[in-house]
Amino acid sequence: MSSARRGGRRKRGGQAAAPDNEERWLLTYADMLTLMFALFMVLFSISSVNISKFKTLQESLKSAFSGSILSGGHSIMQSGSESTSKHTPATAPVPAIIPITPNVPKLQDTNAQQIGNAMVSASGTVAEQKSFEELKRRLDSYSRSHGFSHSVVTNITRQGLVVRVLTDNLLFTSGSATLQSTGDPLLDEVAHLLNIDRKNPITVEGFTDNVPIHTAQFPTNWQLSASRSVNVLLYLTAHGVARGRLNAAGYADLHPIASNATASGRARNRRVDIVLDRDYPAPS
Repeated sequence: MSSARRGGRRKRGGQAAAPDNEERWLLTYADMLTLMFALFMVLFSISSVNISKFKTLQESLKSAFSGSILSGGHSIMQSGSESTSKHTPATAPVPAIIPITPNVPKLQDTNAQQIGNAMVSASGTVAEQKSFEELKRRLDSYSRSHGFSHSVVTNITRQGLVVRVLTDNLLFTSGSATLQSTGDPLLDEVAHLLNIDRKNPITVEGFTDNVPIHTAQFPTNWQLSASRSVNVLLYLTAHGVARGRLNAAGYADLHPIASNATASGRARNRRVDIVLDRDYPAPS
């Protein structure tokens, strides 16, 4: 072997060349094995995927990219008014939060309506009250001038104009419901004044004392009080008061205005009230 071979090859210019690495291929082979190992691990992980989690992921992606969130057509040029029901996922997505706007009526309209109703009611109340006061004044004047003031009392209440007529020696005899002629002039005037109004309803109410009655015609005070109120009602209808305005009621001894312990108190409780009922609320 020559000295040139023993000393190794020399580069041009007299410098010695670096010896070739004959095991360099091992590095490339190791890199390839590493990549193949990583590839096999990825393939294995994909092959053993959790089916339920995969379906959940699939549905979430479909929900996110379907038309149920952002409506639109199948292409860019299509309008968004087309139905997207076929894109709706199997599991409905969580609905968006929509701010709640209370349905509050317009303050201006509500106030105007309430004010209008209040004005109509107030106007009707005032007019009705003045009408009651005028009828009361005329009936009181008639009662004084014709000698009925001891048997007739008028009063304006929350119910309306009440004409209270004591029945003894004027309308009925004791235990009877037949009208006496002595009360005809008074009832004629009452009918005349009631026809001035012609719109308010009228209730005729009969009352007795607490002394029991047991007759063939009237077994109880209920029948007696009801029969008296009906007969007064029939008299008013016969003198022009419209039938549609009239009602009759019998209360027996349930609502006394005086004590039934005395004869004078029982006489006051035997009465007939002719009530012109209100159409509007009573003034405060």
